[in-house]
Amino acid sequence: MGKFHDSISLSHQEFIEKQHLFFVSTAPLSGEGHINLSPKGLDCFRVLSASRCAYMDLISSGNETSAHTLENGRITFMFCSFEGSPNILRLYGKGFTVLPGSKEWETYAPYFVIHPSTRQIIVAEISKIQTSCGFGVPLYTYEGERKIHFEWAEKKGKEGLEEYVKDNNLKSLDGLPTLLGLTKGNQ
Repeated sequence: MGKFHDSISLSHQEFIEKQHLFFVSTAPLSGEGHINLSPKGLDCFRVLSASRCAYMDLISSGNETSAHTLENGRITFMFCSFEGSPNILRLYGKGFTVLPGSKEWETYAPYFVIHPSTRQIIVAEISKIQTSCGFGVPLYTYEGERKIHFEWAEKKGKEGLEEYVKDNNLKSLDGLPTLLGLTKGNQ
């Protein structure tokens, strides 16, 4: 079952900072809705305090995290070691989306290297932390980050990225609006 903690400790933060990959999971309230589980890399996760974290989210094929956190806030992050000592760390909380141009953007954007393809920042208030052994997680060697996203975004250009977001990121698989969808719909 693991051990539970009420806040992100310095040792938790140090473990998080060493990981090259994390997973984010959200789900709609509907029992028929799709649960989303996404891998993230590119040094985009930050611990902001003992109870708050955020990650920079790049334009991609869907926008489930924004839709689900807009509907119900529930979010879970998972980090696991693929090198060295086995460990799994989960952060449970309530998340929200911060869009470029919003008041909150000026608060959170300075924590990240913002790219032309940065879609939003997902922020979460963490209420529970769980650590567990990770004995079943295999060992993998980190080789580096992929550059394909940035090459794709550069080829798309500003207008192409805006069109891609309009076509793919305004609602979830289940038809729930994302914050971008609500914002773009009011323009």
